[in-house]
Amino acid sequence: MTEEEANGTSSNTGEVSAVRDLGHVMRAEIAEQPDVLARVLDRGLAPAREAADMIRGRKPRFVLFAARGTSDHAALYAKYLVEVKLGIPAGLASPSTMTAYGTRPDLSDVLVIAVSQSGGSPDLVETATVSRECGATVLAVTNAPESDLARVADLHLDVHAGPELAVAATKSYTAEMLTLWLMIDAWVGGDGLPAQAVPEAARSHVARTGEMQALAQRYRFTDRILLTARGYSYPTAREAALKLMETSYVAAHAFSGADLLHGPLAMVDNDHPVVAVVPDGVGGEAMRPVLERLRERGVDLTVIGGRASMPFGTVGVELRHGLPEDLSPIADIVLLQQLALAMATDRGFDPDQPRGLSKVTRTW
Repeated sequence: MTEEEANGTSSNTGEVSAVRDLGHVMRAEIAEQPDVLARVLDRGLAPAREAADMIRGRKPRFVLFAARGTSDHAALYAKYLVEVKLGIPAGLASPSTMTAYGTRPDLSDVLVIAVSQSGGSPDLVETATVSRECGATVLAVTNAPESDLARVADLHLDVHAGPELAVAATKSYTAEMLTLWLMIDAWVGGDGLPAQAVPEAARSHVARTGEMQALAQRYRFTDRILLTARGYSYPTAREAALKLMETSYVAAHAFSGADLLHGPLAMVDNDHPVVAVVPDGVGGEAMRPVLERLRERGVDLTVIGGRASMPFGTVGVELRHGLPEDLSPIADIVLLQQLALAMATDRGFDPDQPRGLSKVTRTW
């Protein structure tokens, strides 16, 4: 081997460097999440409390979330928080009803929460604008305090994720989730203290790259993966499926455990892996019959969850952070982000620049 070859500076340097650098931005942003989450706790708690105080005073009868892509999964997570902790019905908006069909619903006494990393998608901006015209209070949750979405909303919460360069969103997602948790916790009179453990829990998952790389090797040649969970962890399954699709181009399907048993179970076989996210808690207990059915079918099942769920899996990745069920998804997704990164780079794809995608997707 020549000195040039040893140093990676031979005539094929560009090719060697390209292989070495695949996903380096996404990898760095995954690793940055513990610091981002600590920043959210430091800078975001007081604004979250102020927003919660104003919202509480308006006594909304319903909460409607508007989001797209990754932010839609943060919104779904917050929907569970609103319904479980506040006892207020919540739903996910269909922006096209306002933007394409031109409807003007009665939104008096409704809180609309628009969640967007960039705050720049025209359909979300129009949804927020129309929602205010129809009587709603609008809260924007973005990583862009100067964005159009922040400007048209009544209230805005900055998620403090900092510039996110990889097309596949990672740190903005977990920052959105924690910001929403802090606001909802303040709404019910909480002090935010349970969330203090989240950055360290995320840090412990960042350190588990080897486990996710080994799992990626196991799944290197699969063309389809099914993910499942219930309760607070269902958005985690949805977000993980999106990350796998947009970075590894694998067909990834996410179902709640309950929906899986209502039909999609028929497509499960031992040639295509299933990943179940099963942290301890109510949702994990509700997944027990699902895990039993999957084990009966002899599927290649990876369980990412609490100790009680480990015996069900062909492969077990135990969650050891000790977070309560409602905060667990903020840390748990880090493992699945790393799985998506490893699967993409193992297949020779660059998850920083997925084909056909850009950082800001503008839909109408």
